[in-house]
Amino acid sequence: MEGSGVGWLGAVIIGGIAGWLAEKFMNSPMGVFMNIILGIVGAVVANWLLVHLFHAQPSDGKLSYLITGFVGACLLIAVARLVRR
Repeated sequence: MEGSGVGWLGAVIIGGIAGWLAEKFMNSPMGVFMNIILGIVGAVVANWLLVHLFHAQPSDGKLSYLITGFVGACLLIAVARLVRR
């Protein structure tokens, strides 16, 4: 998370917000801990997808991390729903 320019505490806080937003958007009730995990892992997944599949370079900063965390968390929730079915 240090490479994103937000630090570990910022990653936890922003990841929690991104996970919570994804939880509300995808209508998938989860707890605070899972929101943080989804936001952080979602940001990592979304950054990887941007760099390796779309050859885009995500910008550093809190807003960029929040957006990629939100998108990545939504992707993770959608994949989890597909797997459960």
